[in-house]
Amino acid sequence: MDFLILIPYILLGTLMAGLVSLIPALHIFNLAGFILLYFKFPQLLPGNALPAFMMSLVVSWSIINTIPALFLGAPDESAMFIVLPGQKYMMLGKGYEAAVLSGVGALGAIIVLGIGSPVILKLFPKIRWLLIPHMGWILLLICAYIIMGEWPKATLRPKTKWGRFIDGWKSSAAGILTFILAGLLGIFILNKPFIPIERAFQNIMPAFVGLYAVPWVITNIISKTEIPKQNICTSIDLDYKLAIRGTFAGVLGGSFAALLPIITGGIGGLIAGHATAQRDDRLFIISQGASKTTYYVGGFLLFFVPYFGMYHLRRGGMAWMLSPFYVPRTIGDYFIILATIALSAGFAFFLLLRFSRFVIKVITKFDYRLISLFTVVILFAIVLTITGLRGIFITVVATGIGLIPVLFHSRRMNCMAILLVHMTLSMFGVETAVLKFFHLI
Repeated sequence: MDFLILIPYILLGTLMAGLVSLIPALHIFNLAGFILLYFKFPQLLPGNALPAFMMSLVVSWSIINTIPALFLGAPDESAMFIVLPGQKYMMLGKGYEAAVLSGVGALGAIIVLGIGSPVILKLFPKIRWLLIPHMGWILLLICAYIIMGEWPKATLRPKTKWGRFIDGWKSSAAGILTFILAGLLGIFILNKPFIPIERAFQNIMPAFVGLYAVPWVITNIISKTEIPKQNICTSIDLDYKLAIRGTFAGVLGGSFAALLPIITGGIGGLIAGHATAQRDDRLFIISQGASKTTYYVGGFLLFFVPYFGMYHLRRGGMAWMLSPFYVPRTIGDYFIILATIALSAGFAFFLLLRFSRFVIKVITKFDYRLISLFTVVILFAIVLTITGLRGIFITVVATGIGLIPVLFHSRRMNCMAILLVHMTLSMFGVETAVLKFFHLI
């Protein structure tokens, strides 16, 4: 099919995803699921238009979804680590610069995916096959890394030994408690779904909203934060060396996440950031933008890679949703998707700049607490609409867990135990014994 015919569908998907990205907690997979399940959209599109449209949704969302995390403190699981440096930039009046840095990292990841396409074609399938037998140990090591990352942090303020002991272990204990509670929540909701069966495909969504989005917005409401005037810069303090370093770390982490189950772009980016010894906020923000894009776009791109005789490796939610409607047949389909990614990324970066300016006008014109309160209402309205009252109950429980790291200054990465513990137990074949212990089977 002539690629020119696909351009309107690519631009439409990019714009739709960009608008959806501004709504906190509404994942692009939610939008794609509704389009595929409740509309005759696949039947209306010619040839390769459907995969091009779906890929443009993923590309645009992975780039623009940074905005709620930066300006509203309402991230998803892949953007949770950009909140703190992003809020720091915003309180210095440089929120727009943080958005641009994230976009630079995303574009860098797109360039690497394009240049590295021969490596993706030849090497990634082999790496995947090598890793599959060792997934259990890899996930166990990641769990250990997360827990050990909560090292005691003493402030030396208390006078007594017990006071210093409690002070040092307070945040560490909160982090470990968060990991345990999130892991237990995952065991319960993933093995005994609480959501009505007709909405079971959204089973994990209300938990993620409660763990990541709601707690930070609540703190915005009670902290009486005043947003300073934001500078709309025409240039950023960045040279090509910093851009390359940040992009490299992000692509490394995003690739790690794209190849392994459960690991998100946020976790992959953080691990890669530690491995490459990042100390600069600019590097960190760039790497998070690159990691998130590599995770979502690169993971979906694997669906189009010839994979030892098969032509679709279903890695990620979008690939699973698309596979019943479309299966790539030739190497040409892969290169059409690469062109789709390039076009959509360029348009999405332009939208990122425009939408960031719009959101900055809103948050500086209106009371930030009212905006945060409105954001909470939107979050619960989305959960209620998609999953019903039972989803609201899960969100409330998850919010209680998600508030622990926010209030005690431990790592929010511990909340990812909601998926890690369940999958690790499954990989080692002890999940059934655990479920029997909790009387879930």
